[in-house]
Amino acid sequence: MYGLRELLLQEQKHLQSIIANVSESKVATPEGRLRISVDHGVTRFYQCIADRYGEYIPRDNMQLPRQLAQKAYNETVLKTAEARAKHIARYLKNYNDDEIELLFTSLHPERQKLITPVEPTFRQLQERWYSEPYVGKAFKEGLPVIYSEKGERVRSKSEKILADFFYRNNILYKYEKPLNLSGYGIVYPDFTFLSKKLRREIYWEHEGRMDKPEYAIKAVKKLNRYQLNGIMPGESLILTFETEQDVLNSKIVSNLVDRYLR
Repeated sequence: MYGLRELLLQEQKHLQSIIANVSESKVATPEGRLRISVDHGVTRFYQCIADRYGEYIPRDNMQLPRQLAQKAYNETVLKTAEARAKHIARYLKNYNDDEIELLFTSLHPERQKLITPVEPTFRQLQERWYSEPYVGKAFKEGLPVIYSEKGERVRSKSEKILADFFYRNNILYKYEKPLNLSGYGIVYPDFTFLSKKLRREIYWEHEGRMDKPEYAIKAVKKLNRYQLNGIMPGESLILTFETEQDVLNSKIVSNLVDRYLR
């Protein structure tokens, strides 16, 4: 399953946070354990330290049974979280999303020519996707003429920066490939990619004039429609923003590429 390693790493981080929080709460807990007795609808609490029956806790001291109950719960959570974290760590040690694909790609090129892989490699899928023709959005007369290093025309200097970054880093993309959003119509995402993790298309929208009210209103409407079509930011929609005062940040671009396109 592609993307499983990333999910396991996220779960590992989540468990480590739980372990740290629960361990910290163990610092000041009362001794013993809580015993609960219900007799004829009356609930009584006991603190068990030296014997199994324990000492009765008066009703005016409800803090103690709460602390003892929380202590027992935390201990169970800690034990379970630690066991699961160890299991995930062992699994991650030997797990690779690309293991099946590597059995083919690690072979000598001449041997690869003799073999039909059980499933296409990502590179094969990507090249097939990249070669599919499409008709992008037309340019109106009077717009600035800006070309990327790849040699295709783009609409802004910021889009050129993005396109050049992808091109220099050998990241295949399609510029303004049409996409039909239900309830909105055809949109032309700035960049479309084939995700290695998801094995489907993902989109990059750069909203470059968010300090212009009319532009911002249209941008929000479009981004909302992406989400209503199941294309969610942080999953299959990458977003960057810009104003005249706050320009495109190359560090953010690099971090997003590392996270979603590597």
